Amino acid sequence: MRADLLQMAADLARQEVPFVLAVVVRRLPASSSQAGDTALITATGAFHGFLGGSCTQPTVVREAQRALADGEPRLIALAPDPEEIRRAGLSVFPMTCNSGGTVEIYLEPVLPAPRLLVFGISPTARALAKLGKAMGWSVIAVDPAAEPELFPDADQVLTDLGRAPRLYAPAKGPRFAVVATLGDHDEEAIRDALALAPNYLGVVASRKRFAQIRETLLAGGVKEPALAAIHSPAGLNLGAARPEEIALSVLAEIVELQRSGVQAAEATSPAETAETAEAVDPICGMTVTIAGARHTAEHAGITYYFCCGGCRERFLAAPQSYVSQEGAA
Repeated sequence: MRADLLQMAADLARQEVPFVLAVVVRRLPASSSQAGDTALITATGAFHGFLGGSCTQPTVVREAQRALADGEPRLIALAPDPEEIRRAGLSVFPMTCNSGGTVEIYLEPVLPAPRLLVFGISPTARALAKLGKAMGWSVIAVDPAAEPELFPDADQVLTDLGRAPRLYAPAKGPRFAVVATLGDHDEEAIRDALALAPNYLGVVASRKRFAQIRETLLAGGVKEPALAAIHSPAGLNLGAARPEEIALSVLAEIVELQRSGVQAAEATSPAETAETAEAVDPICGMTVTIAGARHTAEHAGITYYFCCGGCRERFLAAPQSYVSQEGAA
């Protein structure tokens, strides 16, 4: 892998910019790519590196954006005859490069790590920090009495959120907050957590205690919708009793909600479907995403979409022949 791409990948990860690492894992002549050729693709479609002829790029970018959307890696191939190499676990697309070779590319999405903010120094808070780190999350412990010795697994230990103003910036990845102060400045911790606009906010407390907290916060000006979104008692009903068990139930609830959100996103609305609608290039047969397509042409009142300018020019030179072929097919 080229040193400049390694540096770019490190920079993007440090800036929490989602990207896909694409690597050629197999090729058959006469593809211009070689095993190990690498590229980085961002959510905007920016492409850095080399994976073969430019005709492969639209398909790679489209599939990379899908990988960023669902967070799942995938193995794709471009081949002159897709049916010849089709197999389980491999998504195959037409190879339109003049070389006519075959190339298989592994796409690995690199997403910002979820951020877990744990409020409190209770045994449950410390267990949450330990388990959250084991899940690969970025863990931040927050409490006026917090000390690094109490949270050896945390990425940051803060006694005052005001000392980390960047936490209030819009999150580039999921942000979860759990208040486990257990009776010690609960209301203040919940106010601080709400100010971060987390994707999930759980409060470790009994129903009776949270009812008291809720009334205090309402009287202090916190709006009802914000309080209604809080999960309390936090965690799935696993019969948890020990701090580690409670922490496990809370993280399980977060994972359940996160996964259900991904599944809901997959059931797209008609408007969302329109935004991701696709067309087939009548010249080469490549799939083209309609929204934002750069190369289009109209014939007989119908808009046609092309993977590149070359296909568009061939179509414009003799549109009727390609339309007839498409109709026959």
